[in-house]
Amino acid sequence: MVAARSPQTETASKTEVADPSEERRGGPPRGLMVSALAALGVVFGDLGTSPLYTFQTVVAAGGGHFTPDVALGALSLIFWTLIVTVSVKYCLFVMRADNRGEGGILALMSLVGADSLQGRTAVFTAMGLLGAGLIYGDGVITPAISVLSALEGVNVVNSGLKPFIMPLAVAILASLFAAQRFGTARIGAAFGPIMVVWFAVIALLGLRGITLAPQVLVAVNPLVGLTFLAHSGGAGPFVLGGVFLCITGGEALYADMGHFGAGPIRLSWYGLVLPALLLSYAGQTALMVHAGAVSGNPFFELAPGWAVYPLVALSTVATVIASQSIITGSFSMTRQAMQLGWMPGLHIRQTSDQVYGQIYVPLVNGLMMIGALAITVIFRTSDRLAGAYGSAVSTTMLMTTCLLSLAMIRTWRWPLWGVAPVASLFLIVDAAFFGANLYKILDGGWLPLTLGAGIFVVMMTWRTGIDAVRADQSERGLSLQAFGELIESVPRTKGTAIFLSRQSHDAPAAVVDHIHYAGSLHEHVVAVTVEFQPRPRVPERERTRWEAMGQGLLHVTVRFGFIELPDLQAALRLINAAGQQIDLDHAIYFANRDIVTRAMRKPRMADWQRMIFAFLFRNAVKAFERFNLPPAKVVEVAREIEI
Repeated sequence: MVAARSPQTETASKTEVADPSEERRGGPPRGLMVSALAALGVVFGDLGTSPLYTFQTVVAAGGGHFTPDVALGALSLIFWTLIVTVSVKYCLFVMRADNRGEGGILALMSLVGADSLQGRTAVFTAMGLLGAGLIYGDGVITPAISVLSALEGVNVVNSGLKPFIMPLAVAILASLFAAQRFGTARIGAAFGPIMVVWFAVIALLGLRGITLAPQVLVAVNPLVGLTFLAHSGGAGPFVLGGVFLCITGGEALYADMGHFGAGPIRLSWYGLVLPALLLSYAGQTALMVHAGAVSGNPFFELAPGWAVYPLVALSTVATVIASQSIITGSFSMTRQAMQLGWMPGLHIRQTSDQVYGQIYVPLVNGLMMIGALAITVIFRTSDRLAGAYGSAVSTTMLMTTCLLSLAMIRTWRWPLWGVAPVASLFLIVDAAFFGANLYKILDGGWLPLTLGAGIFVVMMTWRTGIDAVRADQSERGLSLQAFGELIESVPRTKGTAIFLSRQSHDAPAAVVDHIHYAGSLHEHVVAVTVEFQPRPRVPERERTRWEAMGQGLLHVTVRFGFIELPDLQAALRLINAAGQQIDLDHAIYFANRDIVTRAMRKPRMADWQRMIFAFLFRNAVKAFERFNLPPAKVVEVAREIEI
C-alpha cells in the first residue's frame, strides 16, 4: 500500500533574475526620481511620440478642410482625452488595480478571477484574452507608423528625399528587431535621458507656437470640443478617430507597472509628459490658426528651418524607443500568457543578469518583425497607415474598463452606487472612441483586428486543448490504493528518476505509463507537478510542497508565479535541505512528448480546433528548455493522447 503522509511545505531558492520591483517594495534603493527617469524611456515612448502624427491625422480625417473652429475643437478633444483617459482612468483607477504589483490586461483578468472558459466569468475571461490579442495587433503597427512619421519630417525642407523614406524606415525597423537577441539593458539606460530631451524639445516648440496665437488656450473649456462635435456633422466620428491616436500608448502605463511601480510612472506623467504633450498640441493648433493653412505635418512646421533635420533625427530615435517599448511589452505579455496557461510554451531567453524583465522571445520577435516590415512596405506612408492604427487599442481599452468595473466590485468591494458613475464615465468615453474607430475598418483597421482575433483564437484553442488532455489523463489514472498494489510487484533498479507530471491528485500517470512500458521502476522516484499561480510571484516559503507516498516515491508540487522563470533544479535542491535525499547530480528526468489524435468516441474538440491544437502542442518548447533542466539527463517518452 502507498502510505500518504501529511504534506510538508518547504522553501526553494529564488528562480529568476533579481527583480527591482521586489527591492522597491522593501524600500526604493534608487529613489523615486531615478525610477521616474527610467520609466520615461520604457513607458511613455508611444504616448510621447503621438504628436508626430495625431494632428496630421485629425486634419485629414476632417476632410482636409481647415478652420480655426476645427483646430480649437480638435485641441479641446485632445486635451480632455488625455485628462480623462490617461490622467484619471489609467493613472488613478486602473493602476490601482494591480495584481500584487503587476499590471496589464492579463494580470487584471487574473485579479478578478476570470481564468476559465466556463462559468460566470467566461465573458470577462474572453474580454481579457481578446484585449491581449489586440495589443499584439496594434503592436505590429506602432513601430511602422512611428518611424515613418518621424522620417517624413524631412519633407518639410526637402521633398526630394521622399522616395527614400520607406526604404530607410524598413532598414531601421529591421535593425531594431535584429538587435533584440542581444538584449537592451545597456541601451535602455540611455532611454530615459533621451526622452527627457525629447519632451523638453516638443514643449519648447509648443511654447513657440502658442506665442503665435495665444487664444488657443480657450480650448481647455470642454464645451469647445463638445460644441465642435455637435456641429461637425458626418466628419465628427472621423475626427474623433484621429483624436484617439493621442492616447494609443495608454495601456503601457498599466502594463509596465511591475517594472517601476505606480509612483514613478505617475510622477513622470504629471510632472513632465502631460505638460509637454499639451504644449505640443497647443502649439500645433496655434500654428494652424496663425497660418490659416498648413500643407505639411504641423509638428515639423513648428520648428525653424535650421532645426528640422536635427528634429527628424531626434524624432527617429524617440520612435525607435517607442517601438522598443512595444516589443519588450509583447515579450512580457507572452510570458504571462504562457504561465497562465493561455499559450503554448515558447523559448524564452534572459538577456540580462541584472535587469528584471529583459527577456527575448525569438518567435514573437520574428513574427512582429515580418508584420512590421510588411506593413511598412505595403502602406509606405504614415497618413495611409493612420487608418489602420487605433482600432485594436480602442477595443482593448473598452475591455480594460469592463474588467476594471468588475475589480471595483469584487476586489475593492465598492458599492454599486459608487461603481456606477465612475464606470459609466469611462465606458461612455471608451465606447465613443470604439465607435469612431469602427469607421477605420475598411481603411486598414481590419488588419490589427484580424491579427488580434487570430491570437485570441489561438489562446482559446490552447486552453481548450490542455483541458482536454488533462481530462484524458485523469481518466487513465489510478487510485492511490491501486497504484500501491501495482508498484509492490514491480522490480526496482538503482538510481533516481524524476517524472514531470500534469496531475496533482491520484497516482502520477507518467509513473504508471513508465511501469507499463519498462516493466520496472527506479529505487527512488520523484513525481513533480508544476503549477503556475494566478499571481506574479510565489513567495519562497510557498514554492514547494512535498508528500512522501511510501516505497521510495515522493510527490512534489512546485509553484511559480506568472512572471517567474521556472527553475526546477533550484526548487528540488531546497527539498534536500529539508531532509529529503534526492540525488540530483545523477538523476534522470522523464518527460512526455505527447501526440494528439482524434478520439474515436465523443471527441473533446472540434476537428478544426484539434488540428490547431495538435500543431501548437507538437511545436511547444520542450520541458528541459522551459524548466531549465540539463538536456543530457532528460528522456522524452512519446504517448498518444486521444481528445
